[in-house]
Amino acid sequence: MKILFAIQGTGNGHLSRARDVYPELARHGEVDVLISGIQADVDVPFPVKYKMYGMSFIFGKHGGVDIIETAKRLKLFRLLKDIREFPVEQYDLVINDFEPVSAWACRRKNIPCISVSHQCAVLHADAPQPESGDAMGKLILRRYAPVTAAYGFHFKSFGDNIFTPVIRKEIRDLTPTDAGHYTVYLPAYDDATIIRHLSQFPDTRWDVYSKHNKEPFVAGNISLKKIDNRAFIESMASCTGLLCGAGFEGPAEAMYLNKKVLVIPMLTQFEQHCNAAGAAAMGATVIKTLSAKNYPTIRHWLDNGQPIEVKYPDLTKEIIATIVKNHAPQSKLKSKAPVGIPV
Repeated sequence: MKILFAIQGTGNGHLSRARDVYPELARHGEVDVLISGIQADVDVPFPVKYKMYGMSFIFGKHGGVDIIETAKRLKLFRLLKDIREFPVEQYDLVINDFEPVSAWACRRKNIPCISVSHQCAVLHADAPQPESGDAMGKLILRRYAPVTAAYGFHFKSFGDNIFTPVIRKEIRDLTPTDAGHYTVYLPAYDDATIIRHLSQFPDTRWDVYSKHNKEPFVAGNISLKKIDNRAFIESMASCTGLLCGAGFEGPAEAMYLNKKVLVIPMLTQFEQHCNAAGAAAMGATVIKTLSAKNYPTIRHWLDNGQPIEVKYPDLTKEIIATIVKNHAPQSKLKSKAPVGIPV
């Protein structure tokens, strides 16, 4: 069986999850990988057949998406050409993690496209929602990568085909400790902004992984480092707490490691505000911006925040086996044995 695994390349969470999803897909057939997008900082340990420009939101430096830079880098005609020409019809099964080229190619050619993503869980009717609605943000999220069936991941299971996070093996294999520092990943803020605010807490050691700096350096109680997957997860495993954007995988991994978590959703980014609502329901602290008015909340989190305890069993093998059984052509299945997901 030929399987296409299409992955969003904006941000690091999709590629981190793919590290565990890919080998499970490979149990069921020959897997070709498509990655589109230009904002990821991590590599993958498997071959990538298609690298495409896709459609990426560009991180800003003041807490949100850089709309102007996003518009400047949008290559609409290239995107439409890639959608029109991509050979999705060559595959028996298309698995999509919020990737627009394959999703719209499938829609155009009336081919099933199966979502295995966090975004489809965010769109679930029972998913946590922010206090203020965002009709346009929800519409963009719904239309960005349309699919015909959805299997989603969220901080907790709250509906059919909504599962707890895929925690990659690299994280599961760690032994958490507490070395007293706080790990920081805020890609929507520049180094100067992060230093200005975190330096107001001089009794705290901040281990910052920056999307913007070129060389590591130390500024008082703040160590700034370039993005490095192994160094980051080692820092997170030995930290007291994680301060990060309101993505999904980062907070979920910190919860799994029994760390306290503070998240800052990106401005005007609907999905992150939904994630922040979900993280808050799990016990995380949420602030709207990295700013002086939120210093009291940061101080309270540093002094009184509690680790978050979760149980995230490894169900990736069962989930992928069920998806293959439910959606692959029966004549292509390697095994007709029934599979199921433990409850």
